[in-house]
This record gives sequence, structure tokens and C-alpha cells, in this order.
Amino acid sequence: MGAVALLLDTAPLAAASEFNAGGELLRVLLSLAGIILLIFAAGWFSRRLQHGRGGGGRRIRCVETFTLGTRERIVLLEADGQRLLVGTGAGGMRTLHVYAPDTDEGAHLPQPASSPTAARPAFAELLARWKIRS
Repeated sequence: MGAVALLLDTAPLAAASEFNAGGELLRVLLSLAGIILLIFAAGWFSRRLQHGRGGGGRRIRCVETFTLGTRERIVLLEADGQRLLVGTGAGGMRTLHVYAPDTDEGAHLPQPASSPTAARPAFAELLARWKIRS
């Protein structure tokens, strides 16, 4: 029994002396690089799947959204070649405008006649008018 105890006492010392810090560090760094590479590959694959499904068999597509308030927004949808302007809010959804179907992608939306800021007076003019009245 004394010989077995002697062997067991020397075994951990032999294992500790065989520890290679450089090799272990290299193994850990290669494992970390592999995990990071897997994360990037999964992200790339996920994006490829999402882009592939977008135009596949879907008949409705969200072109653009614009937030008006905390719960209100305007959504421009394309459904079966037509574009619809839809307002959404706490009370539900409501169609605001249906654009005529057209083959040109950019011709769906009407072009504004003039910019809304051109018709409004500048802030300095409003302030001057207010001072005159007071």
C-alpha cells in the first residue's frame, strides 16, 4: 500500500510539470477565434435568408414608414403592384390614399408643387409682427 500512495503522490507533480502554457494559450485563442467566426457566419447566413424571403411569394411589402407620434405612424405599402398610404394609430388602421399603378418605380408618389417652408414666413418676421402688435 505504501508504494501505491507513493505513486499517487508523485502523479500530480508529473502532470503539473507537463503543463505547457504557450500551447494552452494558443488553444484558447484559436477556440475564441473559431467562435467569433461562427457568430459572423451565422449573422451573414441570417441576412441572406431574410433577403431571399423578402420578394419570394409575398404580395405585400412595406416600402417606408414615418412616425408621427408615440403611437401614430404613416406606412407606405405596396400590394399587388399598387401603393397605399395607410395611417395607423391607437384607433386602428385607415387607408389615406391609393396611388395609381404605374410601371415606373419612382412615379408612384406625387411630386410637391412647392416646398411648404417657402409659403411660411420666417421666424424673424413672425417675431417682428408680434413685437409691433404688442
